[in-house]
Amino acid sequence: MRRFMPMVRRLAWHLQGGRDGIEVEDLMQAGLVALTECAQRHNGPGEDGFAAYAKMRVRGAMVDLIRRHVPLSRGAVERRRLMREKAHELTGQLGREPNDTELAQAMGVTLAELEALRASSEPLRFETLDDAYSDSDMAFADDTPDSLALLQDQELRGAVAAAIGDLPERLQMVIQLYFVEELNLAEIAQVLSVSIPRVHQLKAQAIDRLRSALKDVAEIM
Repeated sequence: MRRFMPMVRRLAWHLQGGRDGIEVEDLMQAGLVALTECAQRHNGPGEDGFAAYAKMRVRGAMVDLIRRHVPLSRGAVERRRLMREKAHELTGQLGREPNDTELAQAMGVTLAELEALRASSEPLRFETLDDAYSDSDMAFADDTPDSLALLQDQELRGAVAAAIGDLPERLQMVIQLYFVEELNLAEIAQVLSVSIPRVHQLKAQAIDRLRSALKDVAEIM
């Protein structure tokens, strides 16, 4: 929650944009509720996936809040009337209620635009952070490493750097090009003016030496 708070604040200030009748604090409240729900429900891969998912949900919650506070334009009212009429017309034709795709096609809008029209007529619902917060929820856990973890990480980095420094210069270069510069074997072969099989041999030698040097410190791939 702390890591993504600046994102919520930026979106609130950006979307508020000097609008009358809507406060930045209100937008942030809606965004924080959405962020909490994202943290509790998200099952996607890693933090990068969560960041995109959370930004979309937080922005959507703020836009919905703005729509409910800002009076609908004459055109928006007309589109909502058209939505009701089209839904009624399609129900008569199909003998059932139309699904979202059918209704969107009949209205000549996208599914996202249809959802926005529908959301603008929903009643406003607020939830407090106190209701959403839970001490047992891992979404609110403090993942800051403790002093021991920081010390162990520093020692590991030092051991790895020392082990690489003890390698012959050619093997150091292979490690640098492969793991840091992220070149493939063919590109490394061009840099070193050797064959691809030779690069493979050098890489294997470097990893074997590192594995041996760090066997009591870390596991090397």
